[in-house]
Amino acid sequence: MANTDPLNGKLVVLTGGSGFLGNYVAQNLLERGARLRVASRNPEKAFGLKPLADLGQLQFARCDLNNEQSVAAILNGADAVVNLVGSFEGDLIQLMGRSTGNLAKTAKAAGAQAFVHVSAIGADAESTAEYAQAKALGEKLVLEAFPKASIMRPSIVFGKDDNFLNMFAGMIRMMPVLPVFGPDAKLQLVWVDDVAEAIVTALADPAKHGGKTYELGGPEQLTMLEINERIAEAQGRSRTFLPMPDAASGAFAALPLTPMSRDQWTLLKQGNVVSEGAKTFKHLGIEPKPLSLFLDRWMKRYRRYGRFGATTAKA
Repeated sequence: MANTDPLNGKLVVLTGGSGFLGNYVAQNLLERGARLRVASRNPEKAFGLKPLADLGQLQFARCDLNNEQSVAAILNGADAVVNLVGSFEGDLIQLMGRSTGNLAKTAKAAGAQAFVHVSAIGADAESTAEYAQAKALGEKLVLEAFPKASIMRPSIVFGKDDNFLNMFAGMIRMMPVLPVFGPDAKLQLVWVDDVAEAIVTALADPAKHGGKTYELGGPEQLTMLEINERIAEAQGRSRTFLPMPDAASGAFAALPLTPMSRDQWTLLKQGNVVSEGAKTFKHLGIEPKPLSLFLDRWMKRYRRYGRFGATTAKA
């Protein structure tokens, strides 16, 4: 049977495609028959995708988003573009602002028919966090250069191989007493597969979804304290959590070599939930899945006896 998917045979350029989210977006695109060019500073990190692609379906390209010639080269022949580039390090205004705008401008000039830009909930030109300022500038410049682009603003993305749940899971496994920064901050964690599906859905129908901004959050709002408690419960461990005052959390984030930057603390403190009245998964025809659907299964490796451990056996 012929593949009638609108992305079948189309060349999609995935910038920043070698990261956590990029892996899932790439798999979705390959399944739909798209030809894929994964562009990244370190494209070899995405080589694990090779067995999933048909002959000639997958390409890799080394690209620096801050280099205009590099950007022009990877967009040659592109039918559509997905931009996933993001960072908390370096010149964020340049990378996620001006260089992202240039990516959209170059994609438009190259003849791309669809563009999806992944921003973040909390993008705000007036924020004190440079990350939020840069994300807001990127959105503005993308839409100026490519008015029919789709903007995706996910909350914190979780998955079995993420750097969020697994960081806390590792600490909970090792430490009987743990501090919790921003204990009352509300987060709307969103499953990585749901975000990937939203991105590809928008990419496949730019006439319907182009020029629109979607905020992507999971079906429940949890505080940081509740997230830590759920992880401990799924591991079958009894832990003492110490809610930390904001002053102590801010001082910790300002120290060098800590796992949380000042920008990350600023964004965590204000919470990360979908805005009232925003377009959401519902407008993309997707029903997001809750953390509880996966947590027990993913936490098996952190239990005292691994998959042979029981969540009722507290350690």
